Amino acid sequence: MAPKRLFALVLALFAAASVRAQSPIFGQCGGIGWAGSTTCAAGSVCTAQSAYYSQCLPGTATSGSATSPATSSTSTAPATTPSVPPISGNKLQFAGVNIAGFDFGCNTDGNCNVSGAWPPLTQYYGMDGAGQMTHFVEDDGYNVFRLPVGWQFLLNGVLGADLYAPNVAEYDMLVQACLATGASCIIDIHNYARWNGEIIGQGGPTNEQFALTWSQLATMYADEPKIIFGVMNEPHDIPDIDLWAGSVQAAVTAIRNAGANSQMILLPGNDYTSAQQFVSDGSGPALLGVTNPDGSTTGLIFDVHKYLDSDNSGTHLDCVTNNIDDAWAPLATWLRENGRQAFNTETGGGNVADCVEFMCQQIAYQAQNADVFLGYVGWAAGNFGSPAEYVLSEGPTQSGTTWTDTLLVQSCMAPIAGAQSGSTGQ
Repeated sequence: MAPKRLFALVLALFAAASVRAQSPIFGQCGGIGWAGSTTCAAGSVCTAQSAYYSQCLPGTATSGSATSPATSSTSTAPATTPSVPPISGNKLQFAGVNIAGFDFGCNTDGNCNVSGAWPPLTQYYGMDGAGQMTHFVEDDGYNVFRLPVGWQFLLNGVLGADLYAPNVAEYDMLVQACLATGASCIIDIHNYARWNGEIIGQGGPTNEQFALTWSQLATMYADEPKIIFGVMNEPHDIPDIDLWAGSVQAAVTAIRNAGANSQMILLPGNDYTSAQQFVSDGSGPALLGVTNPDGSTTGLIFDVHKYLDSDNSGTHLDCVTNNIDDAWAPLATWLRENGRQAFNTETGGGNVADCVEFMCQQIAYQAQNADVFLGYVGWAAGNFGSPAEYVLSEGPTQSGTTWTDTLLVQSCMAPIAGAQSGSTGQ
C-alpha cells in the first residue's frame, strides 16, 4: 500500500490547486474536448496519456501545461481513433460500489453453495453494509450500489423452483437498506450464466427457468424506480452468443411483463462482460437484437466490466493500464454509431499509486464520454476485509462514528475525490 504521507500530500496539493484554479496531482489537465484547467499544481507536470486525456503526474517541474511533451508508460495515441468524437462537458450519471456477501460461495463455473452466502448486514454477523452505503452516499457522493447474489441462494438450491421466501427476505433487507440511502440499487444474479456448471439455454437451465426467477424478482420491485436489474454477472465461454442473446431476451421480456417497465435492465455479453471484447467477440452485435416487448430498446443498457491489472482479472495489487486505447475509445465509437449506452458495473484496483493514476484516467475518460458511458461501480465493499486481507477491497474502516476510506476510493473513485471532482451528477 502506498505510504500514508503520499495520500496526505495529494490532498494538500489538491486543496491548494483548487484555490489557484489548477488541476491537482492525478487530475485531468488536457485532451480533446477538455475545458478545464491546463496547468498543474506545483510538483506535477501535465503529461499526455492519449489524444483524449492528459493528467497531472508527479514530476520535477513546478507547474505543467497541456503543451508538455507526452512522456508516460502508456501509448501516446489511441489504438483506434474514434470516427465519432467524444462529447465533452458531460457528467457521469452513476458512481458506486459493489456490496458483496450474498454472492459468497459462488464460483465462476456457476456452482454456488447456498450456505456460503454471507449477508453483509450486522444482524447476520456480517459487515455493516447498511452503514457502508450510508457513508458512501453522505460522505463520498456515491449514488449507486450493486448487490450481487447467488441464484442458488434465491431458490435455496432448487433449480426451477419459486423464490425461496426466507432467503429472499434476507436479501431484501440489503436492498431496502440500499434504497433507504436514496441511491439506485442493482440486483445482480452472480452466476456467470450458469447453474452448477451448465450454461443457461445451452444444455443447462432453460430460458423459462431463468425467466421465472426474473419475473418473480421484477414483480417484487416493479414499483421501485431506483432498482436496476442486472441480468447476469460475467457470462464466459459461451458456445453460441446468439443463443445467449435469446436467454437475455427471455429475462428482459419477463421483467417487463412483470410490470417493471421504467427501470433499466443491464445486458451482459461473453468473456466475463469484457468492455474490450464486447464488440469483437460478437456480444454487442448479438445483444443489439434484444428489445422490450414493444420492440423498443428504451432502458436496455449494455453491462461491461474492466479491471486495470496485467491480465484484466482484478486479482493483482498493481495496475498497468487505463484501458482507454484498447477498450473505452473503441467501445465509445461503437456505442455512438449504434445509439446505445453501457455501464461499467465492475472495475477496481489495488490501493497503490499506480492504480490511483490509471483509475483516475479511466474515470475521467468515461466522464468525458458520458453520452455513452453511464458510470462505474467499484469492486468491492460489503463483507470484504481490509486491503491487507483482500487486494481490491474498497470497504471503509469504522471507528465509532467515523468511516475511513481506502486510498483508491479517497484519491479517485469517490465522486468528491479531487481527481474526478465534478465528474458525476447527483
